[in-house]
Amino acid sequence: MCELFGLSGAEPVPVNKYLNELVKHSTDHPNGWGIAVFSANGVNVEKEPLPAYKSRYLKARLGHAFMARNMMAHIRLATIGYVDYENCHPFVRSDCTGRTWTLMHNGTIFDCPLLNEYVHSQEGRTDSERILLYLVDCIDMEIKKKGGDLSGSERFSVIDRVIGSISEGNKVNLLIYDGEIMYVHSNFRDSLFLKKTGNCTLIATAPPDNEEWEAVPLNRPLGYVDGERIYTGTGHGNEYIFDPEHMRLIFLDSAEL
Repeated sequence: MCELFGLSGAEPVPVNKYLNELVKHSTDHPNGWGIAVFSANGVNVEKEPLPAYKSRYLKARLGHAFMARNMMAHIRLATIGYVDYENCHPFVRSDCTGRTWTLMHNGTIFDCPLLNEYVHSQEGRTDSERILLYLVDCIDMEIKKKGGDLSGSERFSVIDRVIGSISEGNKVNLLIYDGEIMYVHSNFRDSLFLKKTGNCTLIATAPPDNEEWEAVPLNRPLGYVDGERIYTGTGHGNEYIFDPEHMRLIFLDSAEL
């Protein structure tokens, strides 16, 4: 699969050591890397369809102090979609009010009819991009229904519902950022962890240090603002249990065999 790293904080902190550790893991996750750093001006995305450990750009980037307050990083092990730029995470879309949504995914959608219509409108070929397109459409529908911007709690409620609707039978570990809230979700046991340190919360697929990390609570989205958990979603009960036959079939389908 892939690996995720996320940071929600009240102030910028150095993240070089965490990203350098993530780069080391890219020998086993070689199909692209991406970083999204958030500020008041929006999101800055850097990504390449090559192993992070082979990226001269990323090596130079991490050779200097890398400070971030809210950010996400991803190294990819492809299951659906070719190894090219359009399939590298993160994926970014704006809703009808201009709010920017950024998504990274570690997992696989094996079967979800709700996402099928986006196959023909997405830029790449990943199931992950389809999640974001569906999510933004759901946000837009709620905005139009309300007749104006959604509050933070209203946006969280939509994401809670969306994740519950797509997670049955699918592995859906997600990091999503909407310019204010960092959404965190896992439905695969012991595959996403978090650590509170100072005014920051760190999230990682594989803890990048020897300090104490706790497993992300299963089957319910969490919402972080400035490093603090503000929202906790409804438990949907859709824990993903690994099935090697599912993986075999998805690889055959991806290879168009």
